[in-house]
Amino acid sequence: MNRYRSDKKETRALSSFVKLIRAAETVSSKAHRKLREIGLTVSQFGVLEALYHLGPMCQKEIAEKILKSTGNITTVIDNLEKQGLVIRERNDADRRFFNIQLTDEGTHAIQTIFPDHAKRITLLMDKLTIAEQKELGRLCKKLSGA
Repeated sequence: MNRYRSDKKETRALSSFVKLIRAAETVSSKAHRKLREIGLTVSQFGVLEALYHLGPMCQKEIAEKILKSTGNITTVIDNLEKQGLVIRERNDADRRFFNIQLTDEGTHAIQTIFPDHAKRITLLMDKLTIAEQKELGRLCKKLSGA
């Protein structure tokens, strides 16, 4: 069998990358499991959370905040609107755009969901010491170029 051969630097980089992705996927899956149980996708939750913490935004801004494409966000918002959790209001300053905002039902939903979500993440991250969490944050920021 011919296998790809790499040098030590490349092997180390690939190994680190695989470990990063596995850890992120595992933690994300555990953190978001409850969302599936209540009928929300991760993207839908992200939109609700962004609107809750940052206030009304246009779809483009929401897409940037939750790292999704604007095309994907349209579908996500359509589905949230059908559930009565958000509404679209035409932007007074530029009538081509809509501001998306939480309905009372949407506000109630995210206020109910978010505290447990935050606790779940805290429990998952408690596997690391405070110093390790800070170092992880620093390393992730460095990798993302921020």
